[in-house]
Amino acid sequence: MKKISNIPFGYILALIFAITSFVFIVLEIPLGKQFIREFMIFSSEMVIIIPCIFILIGLLEVWIPKQLLQKHIGEESGFRGVFYVIMLAMLQGGPLYVAFPTAYLLWEKGCSIRNVFMYLGAFSSLKIPMVLFEVNYLGWEFTLARASIALPVFIIIADIMARYARAKGLQLNNFNHKETKSQQ
Repeated sequence: MKKISNIPFGYILALIFAITSFVFIVLEIPLGKQFIREFMIFSSEMVIIIPCIFILIGLLEVWIPKQLLQKHIGEESGFRGVFYVIMLAMLQGGPLYVAFPTAYLLWEKGCSIRNVFMYLGAFSSLKIPMVLFEVNYLGWEFTLARASIALPVFIIIADIMARYARAKGLQLNNFNHKETKSQQ
């Protein structure tokens, strides 16, 4: 028999979720039924969106040469690289979990660590669909004020995180997955 400490934490959480859902169904708890309904909606959204995102990421992996990406958003890109990753983040849509595969692709292709952090920050709050939604409900003044504050904050935080990562010896472009797994 396996010791419980050898079972991955995700499996334990999935088992707890399944048991809880079963109890909600058996006891006909209204909040539980809504919980399960929301989970099913979220799951169906994930099943539809994630494969499309991975197909697009795969196409970008093949179509965009590594040298081109390194030239425009790599370590030596400067302000131009900042502009490109922010534009990329603004033009994308979807929930935040869509940004992580794209960030991974950028990392694999040679994007600077600072620009990867900046991309994730900009994706979280500067996407055009989200900005338009915000303008519709809160007005242009609020949206421009928030964006003008958020953008420099993302740049500063990305720079601080990149400096910290470099000080700790982490260079994302030279990161080797096999070496890390063998060291664990």
